[in-house]
Amino acid sequence: MSAAIAESTLKGAEASGSCALRPQVEGSMLAIAAQSRKAERAETGDPRVGKYLAFLLGREEFAIQVLKVREIMGIQEITAVPQTPAYMKGVINLRGKVIPVVDLRLKFQLPETDYTQRTCIIVVQVQSGGTVLHTGIIVDTVSEVLNLSAGDIEDTPDFGGGSFSGTSYLLGMAKIKGKVKILLDIDRILSNEEIHGLGSVLA
Repeated sequence: MSAAIAESTLKGAEASGSCALRPQVEGSMLAIAAQSRKAERAETGDPRVGKYLAFLLGREEFAIQVLKVREIMGIQEITAVPQTPAYMKGVINLRGKVIPVVDLRLKFQLPETDYTQRTCIIVVQVQSGGTVLHTGIIVDTVSEVLNLSAGDIEDTPDFGGGSFSGTSYLLGMAKIKGKVKILLDIDRILSNEEIHGLGSVLA
């Protein structure tokens, strides 16, 4: 399946208010992303090039590498877990596997909003140290699949605070059709302590 077909299917799902992608389309997206990213990395040496899944939080558009995405689904019933941070909404049952769910709006300290038919849960693979965890992140809606080259990506501006500033989870900024999209390093959005904490919830 071509990248164009995968992107067309994603856009069709978003336009209809649905976040679910057919598993075979997701698999094709991952395979296409792996091939294109490997080829361009060999040419540029920039690990940030390749395919990204873009999504909205309010008026801002963010993107994460498709290789980190495992599944996209609409909002569903979430079981709350006591004594966890507000952004930790709880857990869901994904085909017999318990997955923790984080509200990315609350994690980024944005105003809380009601969930709608366009609200999505993106299941991503998060890795920190030796811990690998599948986590759901709640976003306002999924928008498109981007194929970014090295020329599309700029380094994150220096907002002060050095390497330990609150923007350490940013991979860079992409300029596409006159708009800026914020590229996120999903592995760094959650700290080591938070990832181990999520793991203990599932233990």
